[in-house]
Amino acid sequence: MTRLAQTADLTDVQTEILSTVRSFVDKEIIPRAQELEHGDVYPTEIVEGLKEMGIFGLTIPEEFGGLGESLLTYALVAEEIARGWMSVSGVINTHFIVAHLITQHGTPEQQADHLPRMATGDLRGAFSMSEPELGSDVAAIRTKATRDGDEYVINGSKMWLTNGENATLVAFLVKTDEGSDSPYKNMTTFLVEKTPGLGERLPGFSIPGRIDKMGYKGIDTTDASFDGFRIGADKVLGGQPGRGFYQMMDGVEVGRVNVAARGCGVAIRAFELAIEYAQQRETFGKPIAQHQAIAFKLAEMATKVEAAHTMMVRAARLKDSGARFDVEAGMAKLLASEFASEVTQDSFRIHGGYGYSKEYEIERLMREAPFLLIGEGTSEIQKTIISRGLLKEYASKR
Repeated sequence: MTRLAQTADLTDVQTEILSTVRSFVDKEIIPRAQELEHGDVYPTEIVEGLKEMGIFGLTIPEEFGGLGESLLTYALVAEEIARGWMSVSGVINTHFIVAHLITQHGTPEQQADHLPRMATGDLRGAFSMSEPELGSDVAAIRTKATRDGDEYVINGSKMWLTNGENATLVAFLVKTDEGSDSPYKNMTTFLVEKTPGLGERLPGFSIPGRIDKMGYKGIDTTDASFDGFRIGADKVLGGQPGRGFYQMMDGVEVGRVNVAARGCGVAIRAFELAIEYAQQRETFGKPIAQHQAIAFKLAEMATKVEAAHTMMVRAARLKDSGARFDVEAGMAKLLASEFASEVTQDSFRIHGGYGYSKEYEIERLMREAPFLLIGEGTSEIQKTIISRGLLKEYASKR
């Protein structure tokens, strides 16, 4: 275990879980990541290993077959997995968010139906808010569900669906007409259970194909299409329409801690690669780590890794305590994603020309890190959330 990114006051169970995950990452993920990522191959065997360890049920309550662990435990696990390969952490992130949505907002029937199967990883989750013509402006969604007796009829398209192909339970945020003047109260989350694969998955519902990306490969990212898709009213998350926006924002808020954790994992790996290479590569008769320019760069990188990890842990612990943590989650996500990008670029520069070669792992990290700047809300969105929270807290009394 290295000096950086250590977490104080962990329980024995948390320590054991993290030790097991780190060993799995070192033995099963890092040696395979390059080949799978360059081939854009879904990590089936790795996912099966995570199922065997119980990672898919990490935060699901024990009464439903999960481990009942905290957000902090999950975030630290995500950090370890992202250190190995960020795409694998993406497999469990959307699953975790859907499990969180059902645990916090689902009806007793929805919890009893979905959570036990999610805990084993036999049912794997994904979620979607975005659409082809919108990004951060969630209020502008156009995909619409119209009530028809005991069913809803959904028409429209969704975009940027991580795990869209391989997930078997998808939470979709769509527009419903609840008669409210606020668009945020006219949205509903539906739970759609489907089979893995592309093409038509259910009558009127299809996953057209994968979106080709510059990085974050191996994990499938798709769009989704609804054309007269009928779904029972019992598939409304929580049983009552019009609450979807607030449910999804709760999920995204904890998801921001996950993205922060992923940023920490990527930054840790980029630093590990840089400091190892800097001690092996020689110029002017000595390892480049002994040149002050490189030594100072390593010092800056390590400080950023430590700062991001500390902020991420604080946000997770605030959530676990029951305190409001929207500002802290935004800060953690902002700092960790920006620092991950900076540390990765610095590692790339330390590698010199070799960093541009696909034989070196840093080349992959250079393509993965930018995703963290936009996933679960761009840095600009985080600044908006942070500033609004601060202005409320420090409201002028003049």
